[in-house]
Amino acid sequence: VQLVDSGGGSVQAGGSLRLSCAASGYTYQSYCMAWFRQAPGKEREGVAALFPGGGPTYYAGSVKGRFAISEDRAEKTVYLQMDSLKPEDTATYYCAAGVCTMVAGALTPIQTKYFNTWGQGTQVTVSS
Repeated sequence: VQLVDSGGGSVQAGGSLRLSCAASGYTYQSYCMAWFRQAPGKEREGVAALFPGGGPTYYAGSVKGRFAISEDRAEKTVYLQMDSLKPEDTATYYCAAGVCTMVAGALTPIQTKYFNTWGQGTQVTVSS
């Protein structure tokens, strides 16, 4: 199982970036796919998640309305479109595959302990 994430970079506040996560080595639709981020000195936090093949998505409150997670099933690739970026979005972003929980038709906040496969990380820097 391998995840390769890419697409990070440096942008000014208000700009956009699209991260990509290419999955290989397993049945793509077997796991929930997610993006986490970790800023220096802070814990890794869940940003967004989806079940491959459709269904509900999850977004952290801090990114809701600005970020969008999507997939290309044929390419086994998950994307994170990030718009209206803020300096506080600066972090290393990681793609991950694991387990998501759904309650009443909605995904619950994702947690690192339920994800056992990680990409290498891609740096996003947003300047003011």
